[in-house]
Amino acid sequence: MLQQVQSQHFQALLGKTGTLRLPDGSELPIHIDTLKETPHSQMPKSERLPFSVGFNSLQPTDFVDGLCVMELPELGRVKDIFVSRVPPMGRDPQLGYFYIAFN
Repeated sequence: MLQQVQSQHFQALLGKTGTLRLPDGSELPIHIDTLKETPHSQMPKSERLPFSVGFNSLQPTDFVDGLCVMELPELGRVKDIFVSRVPPMGRDPQLGYFYIAFN
């Protein structure tokens, strides 16, 4: 299923809120704020154009990283998306800021 994920699946969610299901089964409300395609990173013979997604939690969280589940338009429930936390860098330190890379 992860091979089917394309940047356009996240384009529809850009600027909107959603839910991230964490590895422990709990749900974290999130706001998706960035989508960046990185065409120069594409591997030879790869069908997918690499991209990354940035988002933040809407409430405090201790979650750092792991395999999560998200609902994506046209694909439905997608499992095993590896989510990494990034430093707040001047943003609200009470919230979590996250990054997903799709190569």
